[in-house]
Amino acid sequence: MISLKNVRKMFGQRLAVDDLSLEVPRGEIYGLLGHNGAGKSTAIGMMLGQVWASGGDVRVCGYEVTGNRRRALQNVGAIFESPAFYDYLSGWRNLEILSSYTAATPRRRIQEVIEWVGLKGREDSKVRTYSHGMRARLALAQALLPNPQLLILDEPSDGLDPQGIHEMRQTILRLKKELGLTILLSSHYLSEVEQLCDRIAVLNQGKKVFEGTLAETKQREQWVRLNVGDFEAAVRDLRQAKLIQDQRDGSLVALAEGIGTDKIVRRLVEQGMPVYEIAKAEETLEQFYLRLMTGAK
Repeated sequence: MISLKNVRKMFGQRLAVDDLSLEVPRGEIYGLLGHNGAGKSTAIGMMLGQVWASGGDVRVCGYEVTGNRRRALQNVGAIFESPAFYDYLSGWRNLEILSSYTAATPRRRIQEVIEWVGLKGREDSKVRTYSHGMRARLALAQALLPNPQLLILDEPSDGLDPQGIHEMRQTILRLKKELGLTILLSSHYLSEVEQLCDRIAVLNQGKKVFEGTLAETKQREQWVRLNVGDFEAAVRDLRQAKLIQDQRDGSLVALAEGIGTDKIVRRLVEQGMPVYEIAKAEETLEQFYLRLMTGAK
């Protein structure tokens, strides 16, 4: 649904996106991660034709965005940056006006998206009376009006309270499950990304430093939590026996390829070292992301 190949973007002398290539498969929720200034919003801006690439190829729904923006985006809905609404008008009237910029939308479709995002009963209230969470729902309703196949969401949960984040997460999951949408999601909430996404890309200073499935973020090394009488002595012995390849945090060891925890326990017991606990330590996305950003082992 989205294909970027060797994309670059210069702002004056500053390189904002550097040789970025990524693929967003149909039917997946794809997470785009990175610190502020990493290039996420610039990349999304190029996908939406609001920022012109300095080089490379940007394709959405099979069409090159720069030369064929209308066809590329005709099946795309988006929440990008901070959506603006007419506060003195109702939610319903806002949707009517905003949809008219591209094509008139039937009342039935407006009612349908209002129900989808959970604004039924408040559609006739003025937007100035809406909470932050309701504004986020209205923005999502606007993105859904053209009945898109692809949804691009830039920080959809930004500023929401825990209940609002939960409700937004459930709505996004429904959009994929019940409508079959492909969704590109940029977010700072790593726990949300971990619960939502099939695949992620991580940007750092404009460059892609990782792309893969959520499962792949947990399979790079087989980390095990090891609780023994003398951790440092155990590490020295296990290294000598070539049973581990790394250690960190005074309690974790990375097993060598083909080595199971049974061999670790057997070795330490044979050496007279008591083993109080040994268990697989599954790394969270947040831990993986922070290690990726800092270059830590």
